[in-house]
Parts: sequence; structure tokens; C-alpha cells
Amino acid sequence: MKSPFIPENAPYSDSQRAWLSGFFAGMHSHMLHSAGSVNSANARNLHILFGSQTGNSESLAHDAAARAKSHGLVPIVKGMDEIEIGQLANIEYLLIITSTYGEGAMPDNAEMLWEAASGDSAPRLEKLNYAVLALGDTSYDLFCQAGKDWDERLQALGANRLFERVDCDVDFEAPAEQWLSEVIPLMADGAETVAVVDTEAQPSKSQYNRKNPFPAKLLVNRLLTAGDSSKETRHYEISIAGSGLNYEAGDAMCVVPTNCPLLVADLVKALGCSGAEEEPVNSELMTLSEALRTHFEIKTPSKELIEEIAKRSGDQELNALLQAGDKDKLADYLWGRDTLDLLMQFPGVEFSAAEFLRLLKPLQHRAYSISSSSKQHPDAVHLTVASVRYDAHGRHHKGVCSTYLADLVDETTDVRIFFTPNNNFRVPSDDNLPMIMVGPGTGIAPFRAFLQERQARKASGKNWLFFGDRNAATDFIYRNEIEAMQSNGLLTKLDLAFSRDQAEKIYVQDRMKEHGAELFAWLEQGGYFFVCGDAYRMAKDVDQALHDVIREHGKMTLVEAVEYVNQLKKDKRYVRDVY
Repeated sequence: MKSPFIPENAPYSDSQRAWLSGFFAGMHSHMLHSAGSVNSANARNLHILFGSQTGNSESLAHDAAARAKSHGLVPIVKGMDEIEIGQLANIEYLLIITSTYGEGAMPDNAEMLWEAASGDSAPRLEKLNYAVLALGDTSYDLFCQAGKDWDERLQALGANRLFERVDCDVDFEAPAEQWLSEVIPLMADGAETVAVVDTEAQPSKSQYNRKNPFPAKLLVNRLLTAGDSSKETRHYEISIAGSGLNYEAGDAMCVVPTNCPLLVADLVKALGCSGAEEEPVNSELMTLSEALRTHFEIKTPSKELIEEIAKRSGDQELNALLQAGDKDKLADYLWGRDTLDLLMQFPGVEFSAAEFLRLLKPLQHRAYSISSSSKQHPDAVHLTVASVRYDAHGRHHKGVCSTYLADLVDETTDVRIFFTPNNNFRVPSDDNLPMIMVGPGTGIAPFRAFLQERQARKASGKNWLFFGDRNAATDFIYRNEIEAMQSNGLLTKLDLAFSRDQAEKIYVQDRMKEHGAELFAWLEQGGYFFVCGDAYRMAKDVDQALHDVIREHGKMTLVEAVEYVNQLKKDKRYVRDVY
């Protein structure tokens, strides 16, 4: 019994397709149940593996599972860190839904499985039928690379690609919905029809999401760093009272910002426009100024805009960088430059309002690790945000969302927000187990929430925080809170690393090595190891320090230390929230 199929060339919009797909799926599910239950042992299993850094792939995996049930399939949803490579050889039907992390890397939870799958000893997969949905961002050169890598590797291992891979940009909902509506019937084709009864209670989805953010109100905007600090870090409290929204410590809150009106005005001037020009945006006419303020990314220039400026200007340096394909040299050239800088650099390049808008990417939300526990603050969310401000190329520059919150939001502003869960990044369910947290700078945010959570749960497990920044006198954020937690026994150990308070810079990874024997002992006691903050330097240095500590104090070889860390990852006892 097949669900009705919507041809690709059918004259429907994305929203109409989504509605029809849902309608047909519901009708099909009703027909299955009306047909009566069949022995579920005869049902076809559909394995759904997700590689997820921020939760989008995981959410889509569960959407796929719901749709699979409506077609009589038995879905088995797992993170990629919950399956061994040998198990793939026994799977017949598989969906892979994965994001790409940074410049072409696998998400954290997919790293070990990918390492095994890409190795010479990976098993042949001739009996496997698969399809891949890739999530990514076209602003990165290696767009959807993780999904592409999985697709190519599975085929190289002999698996049968049942449906072409779909690569989704940041607005992934419509193409993902279309992919699901087409791939699930193919996975079910030829299978014995069964009525799959869902015995698990599914959490109801909030009405508020990326497409429909909640209009929250700002309660608190407080400067955390000292006035003479080289940084500006702020504490925000945002009300979600009456929304029906809830969150867990470890989740992220996403803020949908608007652009700085002064930057909009400068861009309009650089374009030689008035700002009153009306252009269609999402089937709605609006002025150029309003479109730039509310709908488009105007800070970071898109690849398409850079290429068009190079083409129209004929600038030898920029064209040579683009043609050479040297990403590092191009990044150096663009460092500190925003869209306005490029327009001002090439005043002879002209764009109409319509041309300019076509070269911009949609304005995206920014995700921030939540720094409060809902057990202590059920009606409010706390954020810890560093305001981005710098001078370059003869102008003052500001981060989009960090200064939206700092400068443009007051108690009357609707702050559009929604949550993204991070189910792996959680306080240990066993309140007796130790918890080690490494979070310099704003990386302390989720650990403030974790400590509040443990306090609310009256957990007896030990807690150890590694924190640091540039200078203790100006950058020790939440100092009074942290010292109070230390005094009352909630924070068992506190190790600080302020890099510029002495001649030789000291970082959190140095403190880890200094206390390596005790750190390893905590791990041996079942401790969890959490990291939050900068992905490109700090997280890599902390990872290396962790391997070094385990190797030295566990008296292990390099290979044994790697295996030990991999087991921590599999047990979800080594988890990162890095950006």
C-alpha cells in the first residue's frame, strides 16, 4: 500500500507541497490502521542515523521516523555515535541525516563512525539501500561536505543509493520536507504493510520555532566585565512567561536579530539609493531599507556578492585570489571587511536595489548557550554574550546579534526567540557522578546552568570548573556567584587561568595538565568531561591536553589513550558545545 506521490513538476508551492504531503501521510496511516495489525516481526526496519551538532539533524531524524511509521515501516533512530561500523553491514534500509561542522568536518557525534567507515577495514555494504540528507550553509566553501562524504563512501562500499542526496542550505525545512515525502515511500516500496502502533509518548512540538519565533521581552541587560576591560561581556535575562516554552540546561536559545539602522543607512547611501525603493521579498513588497534591516545578512558579504564585485570592478588582486582558489589568502584579504567595506572600496561598482538584494543571503538567527537552569528560572532564560566591536578599514564595526541585544533592544522590544535542544549536552542523570567543566570566557554559560541544575536537584556529585580569560581584575565574570558556589560546597574545585596576568600566558589546558592525576582519577570514578567555547583553538588544545593527561596518568600508550577518549565519547561522557 503506497502513499500518494507528488510529482516534482506538479504546480505547487513549497508550503502547498508540505501540506499535501502531510495530508497524504495521515490518510495513508489511517488506511494502514484500518487494514488491521500484522505481525510486526514481518515489518521492514528503517534505520535513521543522524550526525548533529546543534540538533537540527536529530529533529529531522525524528520527523523521518514519524513519517516512516505512517508508511508501515519500523523506524530505528540513532545518533551516529550509538552504532558500530560492523552493524552497518547487517542493515538493509538506511537514512543518513547529517549536518557539516565548520569547514567540511563531521559533527562531533559522527567522527568515530566516519573514521571507521573511511578506513581500509570497513565492511562491504552490498545489501544496504540508503539515502542521504545533508544540512549545510552555502557561505562555507565545503557546503554539506559531511553529507557528500557519506554518500560517496557508502556507494564506494557497495551500498545502493536508493534516492539522490539532497543538500540543504540554512533554510532547510522545505527541501527536507520534500526529500522525506519522496524517500520514505521508496524505502517502503515492496514491504509488507503493517500497522505500526506507536507506544511511546511523543513530546508535543512547540508552536514557536525558527519559522515562528516567540516575541519575548528583555528583563535584564547587565555588563559583566569591568569598564576598563578589553572585552564587553553582558548578562541578559529574557522572559518566556506565558509562552508554553521550556528548556533544559545545555540547550541553546536562538535569537533572530535585526540589522543596525545606521549600517543600513550607510549601505543605502553606498548603493546610491534612497532606501524607499520597493522590492519583492518573500512575495511581499517592502522598501529597500526595511528589507536590509529585517531580512538580509548585510554584515558578512556572500560569496556571490564578492564574485560579482570582483567581476564588475575588474580588480586584479581580488580576481586573482578568487581564481587561485586559495581560501586562506582570500580569508586574509577579507579579514575585518564587511559588505559596506567592499562597496566603499570599489565605488565604481554599481548595483540596482534588486540586483543587490539578489546577491545577499537571508538574515539568520544566532544561537547562544543558555546560562540558566529552568529548575531555578522557569519563566526566564539567561544568556552570557560577548559584544563584538572592532575598528578596521577606517570604520567602526559591530557584530549583528551581540550588539542588537546590547544596543537596540529595550523592555518594549519583541525579541524573537526559539530553542534548539542539545540532548547530548546534559547534566549527568546520575546525581552522584563527578562533573568536569572547561569553559573559558563566555564558554562558562552552560556550566553556570549546570551548577544551578545540580543545586536544584540537590545532587551529591562533585563539580570541577576550569575557567579563564585575559585578566582576573576585569574579566572574571560571575565572580561573586562562582566564589559563593565554592564557599557553599557546590563547586568542589575551581581552577583559573587568566592568560595576561603574568609574563607567560596560562590557559585552561595548562591547568588541566597541572592537575592531571586528579583529573584522571575523576574520570575513573565515572566523571563526565564537558567543554564549551572556541572550537578552533581552545577546544583543540583542551582535547590534546585530555589525551596527554590520560596517557600520562593512566600509564597508557598513545593508541590506548585514544581508545579511552573514544570510549568516553561513546558513553557520552566527553561532550562539547563549541563554536
